[in-house]
Amino acid sequence: MSLRGGADLREGRISGLVRRLAALGTLPSEPEDDRLRKGSMVLASCLVTVLSIDWVVTYFVLHQPLSAAIPLTYQLGSLAGLAWLFRTKRFEGFRLSQLLMMLVLPALLQMTLGGFVTSSAVVLWASFAPLGALMFFGVRRSMPWFAAYAVELMALGLLDAHLQGPDIPRAVVVAFFVQNVIGVSFTSYAILGYFVRERERSHSALTAERERSERLLLNILPGPIAERLKDDAGIIAEHFDEVTVLFADIVGFTKRTESMHPQDLVAMLDELFSAFDDLAVERGLEKIKTIGDAYMVAGGLPTPRPDHAEAIAEMALGMRERLATISRNRDDPERLSIRIGIDTGAVVAGVIGRRKFIYDLWGDTVNTASRMESQGVPDAIQTTARTYERLRDAYAFEPRGSIELKGKGPMDAYLLLGRRD
Repeated sequence: MSLRGGADLREGRISGLVRRLAALGTLPSEPEDDRLRKGSMVLASCLVTVLSIDWVVTYFVLHQPLSAAIPLTYQLGSLAGLAWLFRTKRFEGFRLSQLLMMLVLPALLQMTLGGFVTSSAVVLWASFAPLGALMFFGVRRSMPWFAAYAVELMALGLLDAHLQGPDIPRAVVVAFFVQNVIGVSFTSYAILGYFVRERERSHSALTAERERSERLLLNILPGPIAERLKDDAGIIAEHFDEVTVLFADIVGFTKRTESMHPQDLVAMLDELFSAFDDLAVERGLEKIKTIGDAYMVAGGLPTPRPDHAEAIAEMALGMRERLATISRNRDDPERLSIRIGIDTGAVVAGVIGRRKFIYDLWGDTVNTASRMESQGVPDAIQTTARTYERLRDAYAFEPRGSIELKGKGPMDAYLLLGRRD
């Protein structure tokens, strides 16, 4: 293992240990910010408990049991609070006890040691009380804690000349002063580092989830419609003067469902519709929906385009070719065939639903395209006269004559054969 790999592994283990320790008093159901604040408080408590071991040992060695008892009180109180927190998950009591001990005990320790100089300014540790309150309560509610800290400092300053402390060697005073400054700085840096790292991790996870949600939304709705929906939760509906709508249906598919295994049936549909989806993307068309073995796609919306009829014609020809290729590759004894119906005209498009969105089309053009498909010919692409007039110069057609459409009466129909040479 490389040095870099070993360092990354150690860093990962330390980060994992810190994360598990910080999660001691949190619940998975809590908001991420609440869990992060609680974790920061638990981590601060653990760090101060460990760092204060040196005070306890040194002051006992210097025969100062009262001074040693104060940091020992914090250690025992923190351990008891952590155990209670782990068992009950009730954070408020732990938080209050920590803030009070951080505010009061350093001041008491400084008084027993004789003031700012002989205590090595140990009261600096009390600054974690207003900082912790700021993190949990916000600026306004943390101001009383900062005021208490400021009053405490001023009181200690007034009392400093009257305090009598033990005769502590200068080297110990200097060493503890350095330790206090480094300890407060290190603890602040460690807590802030944990907070920043976890916020970045949470932000990365949130960004990934947002991107995933947007990808899912784009699989359901057209891109411009998805953007509008994110900005405006109101009704989205538009009228388009001219679009081209295509309906396609697999011939005899309903009968196949009676004999095919469900997994084989779904796999075949997935293969077919995935191929159709690729065609729609290649030609810049909008897939509207699938119902059973029926496939609906439109051109000219949600962004209008002048060549919507040509794009749909290419889509229809491509669908027929892809279906033939898939049928050959599957070595199916019953060759798959498709009916396709196309019409061009005005539609209304919009988003319906609140829990499961759908972008759908309504209007006579939609109904006529559907009838053109249902009254069509297997392996043929049947269009209305409106679509024929748009495509006749670039595509070859075979007139089918007048056909009877349910609910519409007789209507001229044309079979699209292909692009003209």
